[in-house]
Amino acid sequence: MPRADERDYERLATLARRRRAELGLALNDVNAKAGGLSNRTWQRVEKGLEIRETNYVKIDGLLQWAPGSCLSVLDGGNPVPVQEVKDPDAGGAQKSPLSPAAVDKEALEAVQLALIATAKGTSAEELREMSERVVHDLRERGLI
Repeated sequence: MPRADERDYERLATLARRRRAELGLALNDVNAKAGGLSNRTWQRVEKGLEIRETNYVKIDGLLQWAPGSCLSVLDGGNPVPVQEVKDPDAGGAQKSPLSPAAVDKEALEAVQLALIATAKGTSAEELREMSERVVHDLRERGLI
């Protein structure tokens, strides 16, 4: 992780202002309080100033970004927007809008690691084929 003086606070400020505008959020005490922080703290982020690291996750929530997005931006990455799950039983959960290809890739890597750990003596080609078959079956069953 970069040192605090190497982090890109101005980039976070720009992306946070843009996201707030997209969401139609006012930079006011009511919205800040709803996110569990002070309006002053939120203003500091949008001015490109450092805040306590524990408050960045609150900014993530206000901006409807996945937890860790602000810290990722500070370190050169990108925020991950989230959307509300439409399932009434989800209890206000949110999900990242990952593409099916990205989900398949992650699932494939997880299956391959599990197979490597358990399928001793299996060739690389066999591991690849089994992994692809498992991911295909999971996708067909609607599990991923």
